[in-house]
Amino acid sequence: MTWPWRLLPLVALLLAPAPPVAAEAPAFRVLNRTGMTATALYAVRSPRGSGEDWGRSLLPRPLPPEESFGLRAAESAGCRFDLRLVLSDGRESRLTGQDVCVQSMIVLETAVPGGGAGAGLGKPPPAGGAPRTAPPPTGPATGRVSSGTGFVVARQRVLTNKHVVDGCRRITVRSPDGRDMPASLAAAQDGRRDLSLLAVEGDPGPVLRFRSAAVRRGEEVVTYGFPLSGILSSGPTLTTGEVNALSGLADNPLQFQISAPVQPGNSGGPLLDRQGNVLGVVVSKLNAAGIAARTGDIPQNVNFAVKGSEALEYLRGAGVQPSMAEAGGRDRSPAEVGELAHRSTVLIRCER
Repeated sequence: MTWPWRLLPLVALLLAPAPPVAAEAPAFRVLNRTGMTATALYAVRSPRGSGEDWGRSLLPRPLPPEESFGLRAAESAGCRFDLRLVLSDGRESRLTGQDVCVQSMIVLETAVPGGGAGAGLGKPPPAGGAPRTAPPPTGPATGRVSSGTGFVVARQRVLTNKHVVDGCRRITVRSPDGRDMPASLAAAQDGRRDLSLLAVEGDPGPVLRFRSAAVRRGEEVVTYGFPLSGILSSGPTLTTGEVNALSGLADNPLQFQISAPVQPGNSGGPLLDRQGNVLGVVVSKLNAAGIAARTGDIPQNVNFAVKGSEALEYLRGAGVQPSMAEAGGRDRSPAEVGELAHRSTVLIRCER
C-alpha cells in the first residue's frame, strides 16, 4: 500500500514500533557551483523573519567550486532552511525555504552582488517534482559544466528535463557513437512537468517509441542514462526495477514512483518497459536520509519519473508527433532493452 508522504510521520507513529535508536536529524550537503571559492556559508531555519541576521558562518575553511559541505540540522530545527553562500569576490548565492528532509544535495550556483538573492538548482527536485531552477546568467560565462541525459523523440529532437538544461549558455549532446553536436532549445520549457525539448545540429540517433497502453503497478521497468558522469567521460548505465505507484511525491499526478535506482545525471533519461517502449522520463530521487529523520525508517529505492502521457502532451504541444509503439510484442531481456535504448540515448553537456 502506498501512503501519501504528508501522512508518513503519522503512519510511522501508528504502525511502527519504537525504533531502538532515535532517528538522526536531517543530513544534507551544499554544493558550491558558482565557479568561485566560497568564504562563508550560512544556514538559518526558514522563515527566518526580516533582517539580515544569519548568525555565524558554518565553513571551517574556504569551499572551492564544485566541492560540497555536509550539514546536519538540529532535531528541533525542522526541515526548511534558508541558505547563503558568500564568495571571495563579495558576491553571494542564496536559496530560501529549502526542504532538507527531501533534498540530499542543494546546489548554489547563481551569484549576485552581495546582499542580493541568488537562485540555485536543487538536485534532486523538491516535493512536487518541480526543481528550483536558476535564471539564465546575465554576466560573462563562468565555465561551470554539468551533465545529464536525453533521448531522441523525433528527427534532430531530444527530450530531457528542464532542470538539466535550464540556464545553459551552450548545450552539447554526445551521440552513442561519440559525436559531439551543438543543441539549443526547440520549444518553450515546461516547468510544471520539468521537461525541455532540444534541437540538435546533426543526427543523434534513431527515435524511441512511446507506449500507448496504460501503465500498471508492478510492471518491470528499465532506466538508461549517465549517472554521476564525469565531463563526457563515463559510459551509460542500465538499471532495473518496477513501477511502485501511479503518482509521485505528495501524490503528484504527473509522475510515477519507481524502484529502479537513479542518481544525479540520470535526469532526462528514458524509463522503458520490457519491450523497449518509453513509459516516462526519469526526473528525481528521494532523499532517504531526510525521510529517515522524519519517520525513523529508511526508504529503499524511491525514485520518480515523469509519466509518458505527460511527455506526449508536451511534445505534441511543441509540434512534435512522437512515434508510438503498436500493441503487443514480446518482452525483451533488460540487456536487449538496453541495446535498443543505447542507440537513442545521449549525454547532455551544459555550460553556464
